Amino acid sequence: MNRKINMKLLSILLLGFITTSIYSQGTNSDHDHHKYELGVANSLVYFVGENEYAYGFHLHLVRNIIHSNFGYGIAYERIFDKHKHNTIGIVGSYDLLKSLHISIAPGLSFEDSEPSDFKFAFHTEASYDFDLGNLHVGPLLEFAIDPEDYHISLGLHIGYGF
Repeated sequence: MNRKINMKLLSILLLGFITTSIYSQGTNSDHDHHKYELGVANSLVYFVGENEYAYGFHLHLVRNIIHSNFGYGIAYERIFDKHKHNTIGIVGSYDLLKSLHISIAPGLSFEDSEPSDFKFAFHTEASYDFDLGNLHVGPLLEFAIDPEDYHISLGLHIGYGF
């Protein structure tokens, strides 16, 4: 019961953050200079149901749509926990403000011990980037859910635009 309440609260907060940020969005011509972004993230992952922490690594390739704040691509996440958790997904990204970005990534999760046992997973991420030439560096916050648990990640995003 408590987990359902927490999920509803997190969903409401995330939806509120996304919708209010969309209304305050301006044009984002600073990121039109690159067609693609190759990004990596290192993060501390907290599994809520298991009350455990682990190290997480995330990799994505996003193609930005020219003259738009939208992008799409592919992503992979690896969590170095006892289950050796992996997720592969597609990414939709949106630049809310000049440096504030969100992405959603539905996909499939599996563990090393059962590589053919795929489970649906959903990730959403917000990052705030500082531009250093073609590099974008900054903090990120991720929320992910699959049928067995959900996790929250806090880390550092580094993207290379080309």
